[in-house]
Amino acid sequence: MKKVLPIFLFIFALSVSNVFAQRVYTPKKGSKQRKAILNALRVPVEKELKQKIIFVVNDFNVSGTWAFVGGEPRSKKTGGMPNYRGTEYQDAIESDVFDNNVFALFRKRGKRWRVVSYYIGCTDVCYATWWKQFKAPKRIFPYTE
Repeated sequence: MKKVLPIFLFIFALSVSNVFAQRVYTPKKGSKQRKAILNALRVPVEKELKQKIIFVVNDFNVSGTWAFVGGEPRSKKTGGMPNYRGTEYQDAIESDVFDNNVFALFRKRGKRWRVVSYYIGCTDVCYATWWKQFKAPKRIFPYTE
């Protein structure tokens, strides 16, 4: 009996930890979840850039109620780089300190995905400390510090 108890406790602890660990996955293209997350990002990005935007996604990770997306914003009209004229990004582009990218962190509240933070035009890893800053799961990010 003394030998069985430690084995039982080990197996129990292992199974409990697996229940609380959320797996990381990428929602399938065309899925409701993927559309909901990207549409949540579309609202502030289109408002800021004053044009319709589509996203080319490079990184898309979801775990529980958290999601991370990294990719490129593109003009819905042309499919190319958005027109940044008249935005805060114009000077950065002209100074060659701008990359046409977008990174975003999301949190699901109730039934809706909400943008926690996003950046456009990062020339470095602007999301590297988001896991710490927003208490998000580190495993959803492609790179962390």
